[in-house]
Amino acid sequence: MYVTGRLALLVALGVVPVVLLSTAGASAWAVMAGWAVLCALLAAADALLAADPRALEITRTLPERALRDQPVAGELRVRNGGRRTLRARVRDAWQPTAGASPERLGVVVPPGERRGVALTLLPRRRGELRSEFVVVRSEGPLRLAGRQATLPVPARLRVLPPFTARRHLPSRLARLRELDGNTTLQIRGAGTEFDSLREYVRGDDVRSIDWRATARAGTTMLRTWRPERDRHVVIVIDTGRTAAARVGDGARLDAAMESALLLAALAARAGDHVHLLMFDRVTRARVTRVDGAQLLPALVDAMAPVEPQLIDTDWDAAFAQVRGLTQRPALVVLLTAADDPEAARAFLASLPAVAARSRLLVATATDGPGEAPARDDATAVYAAAAIERARSDADRVRGAIVRAGGDAVTASADDLPPVVADRYLALKAAGRL
Repeated sequence: MYVTGRLALLVALGVVPVVLLSTAGASAWAVMAGWAVLCALLAAADALLAADPRALEITRTLPERALRDQPVAGELRVRNGGRRTLRARVRDAWQPTAGASPERLGVVVPPGERRGVALTLLPRRRGELRSEFVVVRSEGPLRLAGRQATLPVPARLRVLPPFTARRHLPSRLARLRELDGNTTLQIRGAGTEFDSLREYVRGDDVRSIDWRATARAGTTMLRTWRPERDRHVVIVIDTGRTAAARVGDGARLDAAMESALLLAALAARAGDHVHLLMFDRVTRARVTRVDGAQLLPALVDAMAPVEPQLIDTDWDAAFAQVRGLTQRPALVVLLTAADDPEAARAFLASLPAVAARSRLLVATATDGPGEAPARDDATAVYAAAAIERARSDADRVRGAIVRAGGDAVTASADDLPPVVADRYLALKAAGRL
């Protein structure tokens, strides 16, 4: 049972008869006690006349998956199995990050009938969101009191990464088509995989002449090349403690996911095989042997529940997992923090073994040290020194990666996905992948 504000207002109205009867000689305490008893009886009767909420059958219609920061439309279906008309307010008990409306939803359901209540969520966090119950308050006819019940209606919503970097995909696909020869003439240097034969024209590289085809055709024939297909791209996302650092409006892990999704979409369209590994000391997510249209859904579904772990990453174990994903030379893209020599010490020690058998790209999302302030006072001098030290540390780590045989890129959270995609296209264009 619960009471409403109307009951408090009704009790307050008893002040008027108390004052009037007190002036007539009656006992004020007796009048007040009688008025309180009357109000309690009215509230009890009102609650008894309310429809029983335990006789309800509630079902929830909601998609299984949704994107973060995107509205989700659902519905609560309420069936009244009792013999009285239900006038109730319903509240779905989602956790705060689900973005459910804090207001209770009103519904009127006649006996034996079913009504729907619109439900709108705006999830603000990736992962599994759950609701275990629905709270129903059934109002009495006087709306002084009513009955309240908590009904178990379990539900689950998986919130996926938003993939905001998708806007960069069309321009990169256009560049990929140019490399692939769909919009421009293929020439040597666009790749090393044989594509087709054509007649020789002045200015072509004579090293590409196919002499056997020339003998058969009776005219000089030239081989054309295209960027390699059927290569392997292994994307490794560090989920250790450095992934929890705030970069831009989110965590470094979120920027890494956006970069991985854009690169995966581009590589899949280029005909390459994409593997994903999210690792710290154990495997948090792994996607392999998935190609075509199923790749992106598999990636976002695997990424959704992963959160940064406040532990150091075991890079020897991570690279052992990478070697198990593919036995062929591949492009290994590491999305981690590579701007602090102390944090990157174990990471740098394991790089040479990977770079010896695969092409290596290390990508880091960072806010950057910023611009050094004018050195007008002691505080500004110390701030400028800290900025220069941060730049020096980042340069030292980048140099160590290059000496180990890899390549390194650093950009802001918003710029990192297109930067990684551009570096992948540059490797394709240079025939190094």
